[in-house]
Amino acid sequence: MKKARDAFGYIIGLVLFIILIPIIMWKASGDFSFGTWHVVVLLILGIAGIALSIWSIVHMKRVGKGNPMDAFNHEVAPRTSELMTDGPYRICRNPMLLGVFIYYLGIVIFLHSWQSVVIFVLYIAIMMVQVSREEKRLEEDFGEAYRDYKKTTKKLIPYIW
Repeated sequence: MKKARDAFGYIIGLVLFIILIPIIMWKASGDFSFGTWHVVVLLILGIAGIALSIWSIVHMKRVGKGNPMDAFNHEVAPRTSELMTDGPYRICRNPMLLGVFIYYLGIVIFLHSWQSVVIFVLYIAIMMVQVSREEKRLEEDFGEAYRDYKKTTKKLIPYIW
């Protein structure tokens, strides 16, 4: 049962974040043309972003002994039981989300439409609400250790934010 629940969480994440939202961006953009450099940028940012997200998920499973699917305080898959401060989590506190943002930035550049930018900005706003809620939960779960981690590691963008 646990493996099925884990798999369900990963499938939801794949469908929603890697497939559905980019399709919404594409459909909202209407007709567009693209050049070779658009494709190259999409490939570079897409591969880098997805790789960072996958590294974060694997690290979360191995070290954190849990899964990333805790959406707006509704547990979709068992959440982490160990605080992670190494691996991708030394880069920023939300490397999985940073990876998705990098991937979406590649899509926005590929589509080069204001509609895709609006969807990207809305997604960022929604996810920042989720991150705030998640950080409160992490403080409850891990206490002073998480507060110390917050002092030394940026929320999303290394060295900046």
